[in-house]
Amino acid sequence: MEIQFNTLLQKELTIHDIQKEMEAGKLTSKELVMYYLHRIAKYDQDGPKINSILEINPDAIFIAEALDHERKTKGVRGLLHGIPVLLKDNIETNDSMHTSAGTIALEQNISSEDAFLVKKLREAGAIILGKANMTELANGMSFEMWAGYSARGGQTINPYGTERMICLLVDRVQDLPLQLLLTLLYYPLEQRQMLLF
Repeated sequence: MEIQFNTLLQKELTIHDIQKEMEAGKLTSKELVMYYLHRIAKYDQDGPKINSILEINPDAIFIAEALDHERKTKGVRGLLHGIPVLLKDNIETNDSMHTSAGTIALEQNISSEDAFLVKKLREAGAIILGKANMTELANGMSFEMWAGYSARGGQTINPYGTERMICLLVDRVQDLPLQLLLTLLYYPLEQRQMLLF
């Protein structure tokens, strides 16, 4: 049995659209968070297993409820009031989540304070929904590392073509032969192997 969500969420909405619907009382922040948690479970952890999310904020639903109440009683903080956002795993947050930059060495690191960016997001009313997988240490170890791979989270998959790579980070893209570049970025895995070897 499929979970039923607000029919507004079946459309692609901008932040302005979402705020308009929330102001009209047709959508709540809690509904929005629940919808995205469902999509993460359905597409990221199950189904095509995109593997783009490392961790979910265990308090996201409660924060959404509090922001819905605040909207009704005090008004909105800013344009991002009640909007869920994901942070790269190298951005510290005071929520009950780890900040590891994708590396096993830091997988138990929990920050006691928010990064400047997170403070600004919260001031605008955003909900920190979770941490996104990233290239380990922001690719600070090697230019040969595959983009989207980390020891903590594994390889993130391209949601628009699960057999295609996200990209290959190299020091100077212009130094790659065009055929190799097109092969790496466009063709599915089995065709890449045929073309390259």
